[in-house]
Amino acid sequence: MYDLYVNSSALKDREKFVRIFPVGEVLSKGTVDEFHHKYLQLYVSEEQRRSYLHSLTHQPGIDDIEKTNVLKESAIRYLHQIFDKDKEFSTELLSQSIEGCRDVVESMVDVLDQHGIDSLRGLIANLSFHDFYTFDHSINVSMYCITIYRSINPNATRLELMHAGLGGLLHDLGKIKIPTHILNSPGGLTDAEYEEIKKHPDFGFDLLLSGHCKVADDIDLDIISRVVHEHHENWNGTGYPNKLLEDQIHLLARVCTIADFFDAITTKRSYSDVLSVSDAMNVMRKYRAIKLDPKIFDVFDHHVSYVRAEFPKDLRLSDKFDPTLPYDKLPVEEVKTFSKEMNFGKIKVHDPNPKKK
Repeated sequence: MYDLYVNSSALKDREKFVRIFPVGEVLSKGTVDEFHHKYLQLYVSEEQRRSYLHSLTHQPGIDDIEKTNVLKESAIRYLHQIFDKDKEFSTELLSQSIEGCRDVVESMVDVLDQHGIDSLRGLIANLSFHDFYTFDHSINVSMYCITIYRSINPNATRLELMHAGLGGLLHDLGKIKIPTHILNSPGGLTDAEYEEIKKHPDFGFDLLLSGHCKVADDIDLDIISRVVHEHHENWNGTGYPNKLLEDQIHLLARVCTIADFFDAITTKRSYSDVLSVSDAMNVMRKYRAIKLDPKIFDVFDHHVSYVRAEFPKDLRLSDKFDPTLPYDKLPVEEVKTFSKEMNFGKIKVHDPNPKKK
């Protein structure tokens, strides 16, 4: 199915790859064990990437956490190609990265086939995390998009699920044109910075539909660009960039909005606290039919296991909350309410015509 290589050079940036196992041969367990002890790293050629990922996802004896971590590392490599500030961006590079992301997402569809929304939450909690929040978050959103879409459309085709996942993976593509100091601002945004952040859906849309991005025929850039462009639109028409209303927003963009929101406030990072699932769902419920598609949210809510408190905390998020920013502390606060009636004492009635005694 694929060749295996080792790097015989010890010099950085001067790799010399030597094939140690040819495509078509049967790889026995004994040979695998030998390679495991003899070599630090094995390599597969870029041309055989799809075959390798397909083989991995259908390999018995490997648990879903290990498979997903491999897929995540592959996705990060392609996202890094897009977001690397040290490299000159080009549409050719973007096209190659999208092709690679497609292969990863297709394998994700296979791995997640037996996972519902709730079990996916547990899977994500066991994955390794990285310093660049955008990568982890985008991959998580991709997996949630696949699983949420499968929940609202059990008869979804493989191609539809692939577009759901690819839209989620690339939803913040436009942030490559946002200054790094804004993206890495964990303390929150100024008004001017928030206005700059709000430009990223337009940037991403233009990058995909500039006319120069060339991908395989089965990748519909029109669909992906709508997810990229519309995932910050609100169900009630108050979102950005175009204040689209309800069904004017693409279905997959509405799915992505829920995935984006949920992952941002529930997935543990090394540097910040997150909400419990119960508190997160209570927060999200406030945005039902405001920011979030009510029908999709209801399906999502039904599939997430959590304790529904009789008197949940009344929490709210800052209006400037953006799911893809790495906050030191989530901009959430509890709304205080009076638990007892205030005692104003007895009321003295003034009689304007007192009777004379």
